[in-house]
Amino acid sequence: MATEHGQQAEHALTPSSYIEHHLSFNAQKVGDGSFWTLHIDTLAMSVILGLIVMGLVWMVARKATSGVPTKGQAFVELVFGFIDDQVKNIFHGNRHAFIAPTALTVFLWVFAMNAMDFLPVDVFAKFMHAIGFDTWRAVPTSDINTTFALALAVWFLMIYFSIAVKGFGGWIHELFYAPFGGAKFFKPKSALGYLGLLLSPLLFVANFAFNMIEYVSKPLSHSLRLFGNMYAGEVIFLLLGLWAATGLTGTIFGAILGAGWSIFHILIVALQAFIFMMLTVVYLAMAHESH
Repeated sequence: MATEHGQQAEHALTPSSYIEHHLSFNAQKVGDGSFWTLHIDTLAMSVILGLIVMGLVWMVARKATSGVPTKGQAFVELVFGFIDDQVKNIFHGNRHAFIAPTALTVFLWVFAMNAMDFLPVDVFAKFMHAIGFDTWRAVPTSDINTTFALALAVWFLMIYFSIAVKGFGGWIHELFYAPFGGAKFFKPKSALGYLGLLLSPLLFVANFAFNMIEYVSKPLSHSLRLFGNMYAGEVIFLLLGLWAATGLTGTIFGAILGAGWSIFHILIVALQAFIFMMLTVVYLAMAHESH
């Protein structure tokens, strides 16, 4: 198999080293390197894509007219209307104050990061090597740090809105009284009522335990779903590329399967961005509701 950088045959990459090379981050140790490691490629690609996407939307919005819209304005209005309808079906408060703009930002940013998976992996690697980077991951959402950071941001917003809407006391009350209730739900007018009063401290423990499980599981499921799909898609593209390098037959079948997977991956890229956005809206809407 030919190497990416035109080295001689004795230095050719093996299939395992080829995949390992493409899945390696441009990592820089922070401090003594005992704990913190900064992925330069993930951070740079995330910031650049965010600026590009939001910049394009801002440019279209700045040039928007009330007359016949341009193709760009029509497309942006279509995306705006689609996301606004999705938010309206879930969140019944003033969605335009924060929730709908957040959903739009999340969808467009995650979609742009996912779409980097369509870049020709070897061509992009050669380009990055030419400008001085031996390793560079182009898909930020195939890094668990990115997806977990996004999920944690939504998690902190969820806690913030829970406290802002219900008050700190109301939030603490919900932690111990939902979903099974507590002492105030039992009236000691019967044997069952007295039994409920005696068992209420146990209900407090059960309520708190269930709520903690929910609070921990939300960012985990939110982040791992996106990461798993994008990481798997990146690996499949690499495997198809290896198959295409095995000879004429492999090149033909690799090209056919690669084209088919690319078409199917368009759905995955858009669907995963949509799911991440919808979960964001659902979690923030739940934070505004009282049990």
